[in-house]
Amino acid sequence: MTRRRRHAGEVAIVAFARSDHQPHDDGLTEAEMVMPLLREVRERTGLSAADTDFTCSGSSDYLAGRAFSFTMALDGVGAWPPISESHVETDGAWALYEAWVKILTGEADTALVYAYGKPSAGEVRDILSRQLDPYCTAPLWPDRVALAALQARALIDAGHTDEDGLAAIAARGPARRADTAGPPEPGRGPSPRGEYVVRPLRTGDCPAVRDGAAAVLLAARHRAPDLCERPAWIRGMDHRIEAHGLGVRDLTDSPSTRLAARRAGAFERPVDTAELHAPFTSQEVVLRRALGLGPEVRINPSGGALAADPVMATGLVRIGEAADRIHRGESRRALAHATSGPCLQQNLVAVLEQEAVPEQEEESDAP
Repeated sequence: MTRRRRHAGEVAIVAFARSDHQPHDDGLTEAEMVMPLLREVRERTGLSAADTDFTCSGSSDYLAGRAFSFTMALDGVGAWPPISESHVETDGAWALYEAWVKILTGEADTALVYAYGKPSAGEVRDILSRQLDPYCTAPLWPDRVALAALQARALIDAGHTDEDGLAAIAARGPARRADTAGPPEPGRGPSPRGEYVVRPLRTGDCPAVRDGAAAVLLAARHRAPDLCERPAWIRGMDHRIEAHGLGVRDLTDSPSTRLAARRAGAFERPVDTAELHAPFTSQEVVLRRALGLGPEVRINPSGGALAADPVMATGLVRIGEAADRIHRGESRRALAHATSGPCLQQNLVAVLEQEAVPEQEEESDAP
């Protein structure tokens, strides 16, 4: 048996679709949320369910409040006849990573990745606190807004930003909510607007939590050009994790993001676009410093997680949005970032480019 081993840069995102995120429970099941997106990416590429070699999804049973809830969404995929399928209990960006590796190892030529979240089903701020250390931190019930406020205060005290700087981040982007920041005052940027949620974070500094889903199709080199006019080639992808204990971390920095970016090749050449999974304005400050992103890089042209945070799909949306800009010819080299856990604990970085890498010889394993 011959196994084709591919190199980084020989896998591309050929289609992306996302739902219209809803701020409340619209009564849709997981399968009903996912089905239109699967239909859309398949119609764009002409691939049928039988043409997809591997399927991987990302979601959280704990968030959904039902054990093995991801199996319900498989009804929308079509699991019969039997398919090669996997699932990650986290953001869909990590499902995309698994599918990417599957294609790189030669086990698949095409892969379908999808993710969804229904945070309207419960109190997200309380639910996500269960990710914390169960002995010392979780019993205190700090929610993710309170923890992000600690991070924001550390950034302000270190001189890396101030409330006006956070307001400027909140006001940027075409998809941002109307209540994020007031009009600029003469000689200064937008003024903070909205009530404090947890000081120093106001409503405009926090994510717009929504129900939503996303779907992505990946393809190997010899399939991608036939499925997409301008594929978004994945040059590299890596993910790293910080220490679990918040007290042993420097909340003003993200070394795991920097390391993941370095291993993904993000620092080899400049990027023109960055889609950052920063649910809070203060976290964008941390990420921009860790990734060395200057003013010439367009940050979150989609609006980012501040505009819509479909928990468990937000990171996959960031990768999909970066790829979609390449599909439309609006970007040549883009960086996409996804995070999970409190205060940017886990971080994934992907680098996407418009140009394909030169053809490389295939390696084979003798049986």
